[in-house]
Amino acid sequence: MTMLGKRILIAALPAIAGLAILLPPTAAAQPAAPAAPAATLPDFTDLVERVGPVVVNIRTVARVGGGAPGGAMPELDESDPFHEFFRRFFPHPGPQPRPGPRAPRPEREVPRGVGSGFVLSADGFVMTNAHVVQGADEILVTLPDRREFRARLIGADRRTDVAIVKIDASGLPFVRIGDPNRLRVGEWVIAIGSPFGLENTVTAGIVSAKARETGEFLPFIQTDVAVNPGNSGGPLINMRGEVVGINSQIFTTSGAYAGISFAIPIDEAMRVGEQLRATGRVTRGRIGVQIGPVTREVAEALGLTRPQGALVSRVELGLPAERAGVEPGDVIVRFDGRAIERESDLPRLVGATKPGSRVTIQVWRRGKTVDLPITVAEMEPDAPPRRPDQPARAVPAANALGLSVSDVPAERLKELRLRSAVLVDAVDGAAARVGLRPGDLIVALNNVEVSTARQFNEAVARLDPKRNVLLLVRRGEQSNFVVVRPQDRQ
Repeated sequence: MTMLGKRILIAALPAIAGLAILLPPTAAAQPAAPAAPAATLPDFTDLVERVGPVVVNIRTVARVGGGAPGGAMPELDESDPFHEFFRRFFPHPGPQPRPGPRAPRPEREVPRGVGSGFVLSADGFVMTNAHVVQGADEILVTLPDRREFRARLIGADRRTDVAIVKIDASGLPFVRIGDPNRLRVGEWVIAIGSPFGLENTVTAGIVSAKARETGEFLPFIQTDVAVNPGNSGGPLINMRGEVVGINSQIFTTSGAYAGISFAIPIDEAMRVGEQLRATGRVTRGRIGVQIGPVTREVAEALGLTRPQGALVSRVELGLPAERAGVEPGDVIVRFDGRAIERESDLPRLVGATKPGSRVTIQVWRRGKTVDLPITVAEMEPDAPPRRPDQPARAVPAANALGLSVSDVPAERLKELRLRSAVLVDAVDGAAARVGLRPGDLIVALNNVEVSTARQFNEAVARLDPKRNVLLLVRRGEQSNFVVVRPQDRQ
């Protein structure tokens, strides 16, 4: 303490004493008001003791052999999150003398990756991430009591990053499954796993956000729990000791934890896991539409009271949506009785529907809702490739939007599986400012299909210069709605 500090303390004491003398006797006799209880951090010790025994370490190995003498371990890119781990614990052998020709060495096993998982049932089913076990020749599961088992891959789903493996064990402790829908932003959660191969590591934090859009089929739970390479596949646990998610991804610029991590909601993972355990694969529904978001401008142009639903930009020929009568420009607002608030809601609901199911979709079309019965098909693994568009033609005069368009031959429309469209030959003015370019196809104007260049130009001439213009544009294999605002047309 400095001398200045001593002087301040000494000067303050008499002032406090003098104040006490001036207080009335009744006031001096009153007991002090109870202090407000101090906020305390949660104690995770009992929780960790209860849940820790169900969390496992997962190591995967690859078999390398034949070919080059010495059977060198494959190199890891320095940007790989496991590069430092393998450099420290599995160093490459130094240069070896080679006095003469040598026969290729036999096949051998080399480490491939480290992850985490958790026991689902007493008979040895374990859940983890698909990317933890992807491409592994052998999967080794180590329990907290140090027992190690070779695991059998039951099934993995890359779309949701969920996998199920099985070990030959019985009487194992297993997790309690929680309800991620009950999670609240700000709630405490913990992660247990093997970051960088360090087994049984516990980290804690809070739920930062829910339904974070980072994947096609999953609304992730965002947390600030420290998650690093090796935590993948481990459980996210609430304060009741229930698993509410699978730690799966991190946002990072360095390959290590940067304060944001994402977990797969356990209800979504369990639905996938049940299919993997039953059949080893996941089947998903498909209706055959390409969709986009409903922005405020699009909602206004289509007469919706608020932005909601999934905007149909393309309907694939021969698939359920086309057979049911869905049209480009429709906004799907309900699927099987469930509201579609955001674009991402639709693929999740359709994907979770059993192929062959007959449901009703509700669309917003030209100022009113229309109910359409539809039979859901099964999603195919890959879409067939299509020919790229071939721009051509002489350039006619531009219209008020700055677009020069021409007719598309019937044969070309058939190749593109379009009923009608016009080809953009040149772009200027408003159209150029919103990103249109030669070779684009205009499929609809303000939700009305475009059949010829003459019809399109006549419709543009009748537009109200004070209102937004909504164009459905096909570029390559993608279709999107483009809004041209009045200021863009000035």
